[in-house]
Amino acid sequence: MTKSKNEQIDENNRMELLNKAREMFTYIEEAHKSGLAAHEVEETLFRKIIEMGRRAMEMFFLLCGNGDEGEEITLADGRPVRRLNELHKREYLSVFGLYELFRVVYGSREGQKIEHVPLDAQLQLPESKFSYLLQDWDQSLIVETPYAKVNETIAKILGIRQSVNSLERANRKMSAAVSAFWSSQSIPPAEEEGTLMVCSADGKGVPLRRQGEAPAKKDSNPLSAPKKEEKSGQKKVSLVGAVYTVDPYKRTPEAVLQALFRDSQHAFEAPHSRPEPRFKRVRASLLRDAMDTSKPSYDEIFDWLAQEVANRNPEGCKPVTFIMDGQESLWNAAQTYLPDVAIIEILDLLHACIYVWNAAHLFFKKKSNAASRFAKENILRILRGEVDRVIRGLRWKGTHEKLSKKRLEELEKICGYFENNRHRMAYNEYLEAGYPIASGVIEGACRHVVKDRMERSGMRWILDGAHAMLGLRCIYLSGSWDEFTRFRIKRETERLYPGHAANDDAYECLQVA
Repeated sequence: MTKSKNEQIDENNRMELLNKAREMFTYIEEAHKSGLAAHEVEETLFRKIIEMGRRAMEMFFLLCGNGDEGEEITLADGRPVRRLNELHKREYLSVFGLYELFRVVYGSREGQKIEHVPLDAQLQLPESKFSYLLQDWDQSLIVETPYAKVNETIAKILGIRQSVNSLERANRKMSAAVSAFWSSQSIPPAEEEGTLMVCSADGKGVPLRRQGEAPAKKDSNPLSAPKKEEKSGQKKVSLVGAVYTVDPYKRTPEAVLQALFRDSQHAFEAPHSRPEPRFKRVRASLLRDAMDTSKPSYDEIFDWLAQEVANRNPEGCKPVTFIMDGQESLWNAAQTYLPDVAIIEILDLLHACIYVWNAAHLFFKKKSNAASRFAKENILRILRGEVDRVIRGLRWKGTHEKLSKKRLEELEKICGYFENNRHRMAYNEYLEAGYPIASGVIEGACRHVVKDRMERSGMRWILDGAHAMLGLRCIYLSGSWDEFTRFRIKRETERLYPGHAANDDAYECLQVA
């Protein structure tokens, strides 16, 4: 019986793959006889495996054909479309290399909109030429590493070169699924949650360049003059939000003071009995409206915080604390976006301590024992809830020490800060209730999410690119990258090919392999 053309192609590819496998076994035997070094054998085997993968993928595409479903088909909406005369080419860049697929397409006529491409739907191909697996590998590196470096790394491993522009576009495209992903997140099991709910938000500057402006070749220190950079438009403040639950941890003011002034070797060691935050989630946003205000970022982050509180504290049984610095816009936003929640406002203790130290340095030399004693005494008073006593003491000392006019003005700013936030500084009550009083989680989030990736030497971002990176980086750092990737592929498949579901099980197997 005469074999068909497809059967002949199939057999030829099988034989070619088998020959490649035999070549590998022959190489191993020859390498052993020749006494080759292990690293040389390892690299050669890897290249041979990549080549076998390329041939196997090519065989897969040949077996799939061109997607011909006849001269005319009927779409899901009942409209008939006909097969166009010419096969249409598209490129597919996989981790094994670039392929050209020639497919049958359906529409009204050449030059008009293509209505249906059966092969694309069958294979659930992405909208761009870059395979989902390659996008996954690219972007999981990009959230930690500069674009150009990722391009070099992928090229070194796989022999595939991509432009930095294509990697940036893919990053922004992928980030379009971030909000939907967070909305799809399941509510943590109530029995595994802590009995306190903690929310926080803070701003962190991101160095920007104008759309179309070339990246800076050399970076001056982006932290050297943040106020000047913000005014000049070189920096925009991103908003970072965090939420978690935790069990109470009661302490005394004296114990907290001891921890604050512990020697540097043990300064960040936490007691083993301290409860761990549970189901911590972090998001960041860098959006601007037509008036160049950050209201869209506030909308995104505080809406999300409000939804987290509603989902994870539906009965309102958990105390809800907000721990933030003295920025009034943050506190106003918390009240605006959570109007029906009895928020416990707590000024971050470490920010309060900074102001105490600033006051100490108005009276004593920096790093002196006298400055340290002064700070320690006043921080203890603050921890005991004696904020008004601290304010009176500072003003009295400022008068009797005959400070200069400039120093008196600085002292008054410090006193004003304490007066404006005194209702958020009942630390004795917070400690007795077991509430956290420092915003280490949000400070760490600002550092890890923003600074560690966005403020490296020489980096300048465009607004859309920075927002996209922040969204994806939060997902990556939360440990949800693989879950997000599956979610995004399924979402994209449903959008591109209605009626087809992404093969999640197959993708999981691919990732495990």
